Amino acid sequence: MKLNRTMIPDLSVLQAFECAARHGNFTLAAAELNLTQSAVSRQIRALEDQLGVPLFERIRQRVVLSAVGQSLLPEVIRLMGQTEEMVLRAMAAADGKRVLSVATLPTFGARWLTRRLPDFLERHPGTVVNVASRSEPFDFSVDRFDVAIHYGQPIWAHGICTYLCSEVVLPVGSPDLMSSWPILESSDPAGAPLLHLATRPKQWSEWFELDGLEGANAFHGSRFDQFNMIIEAAIAGMGFALLPRYLIEEELRSGKLAIVVPRPITTNNNYYVVLPEGKSDNPTASAFQSWLIEQVSPSRIAQASV
Repeated sequence: MKLNRTMIPDLSVLQAFECAARHGNFTLAAAELNLTQSAVSRQIRALEDQLGVPLFERIRQRVVLSAVGQSLLPEVIRLMGQTEEMVLRAMAAADGKRVLSVATLPTFGARWLTRRLPDFLERHPGTVVNVASRSEPFDFSVDRFDVAIHYGQPIWAHGICTYLCSEVVLPVGSPDLMSSWPILESSDPAGAPLLHLATRPKQWSEWFELDGLEGANAFHGSRFDQFNMIIEAAIAGMGFALLPRYLIEEELRSGKLAIVVPRPITTNNNYYVVLPEGKSDNPTASAFQSWLIEQVSPSRIAQASV
């Protein structure tokens, strides 16, 4: 059922509700919104009358969200975020520029994508990019991105996945650690300090098995939930790490990290460029997709990571 426009709350009223809920106080909300406390109270009362339910419980000098208010708040926050994004996109395009919003895996974006973006912008003058990190698939109808970079299987609800590249990782360590632990080159790697990505706990085990060392203790050592942190830990000498090569190009050139054994493994997942369904006619997003594929050619084997 489509609501009559008069039944839809004004954005200013929803903003007052969100602000009051965040502060738990109408006076503080009024100060943030540059309104009087009575004006905020009237807006909240109008919203409650419109919805026919109480949104706050008044307890002495505080206001506490009711059960209905608690369920409504996340939706209001999402709506406010979408509205802010819409305004910012409109402002960015006010001078006639094309705006491209990109969701990228955190380390991929920080260590690979941003260093190459000037080339894309030089080829496509009049374009500005908004880049945000996302580690997991999201709903394109909620997070309004034009393109996303995804690691995993080619599965994304309401998204069209195009293969970008596979992933190859190598064992690396700091020179000081390698001089103290030349152990990965021996037949008994037990005891070597290892660094793990929390979302890939079996990766060292797979590497040892491919090297014929099934009995090695591949699960001990420190764990991190981002490759960025593992890279820094490896530089600091905390342990050996299985890392994608082209995320650590500078560290390898500078000698901060070195390849322990030149025996790479290819992971089971790949990288994909994802465009939202029904928006394949976006020429800027299509150009960005083509540019990304060109950047990983000719081998199409990228040692990238999240």
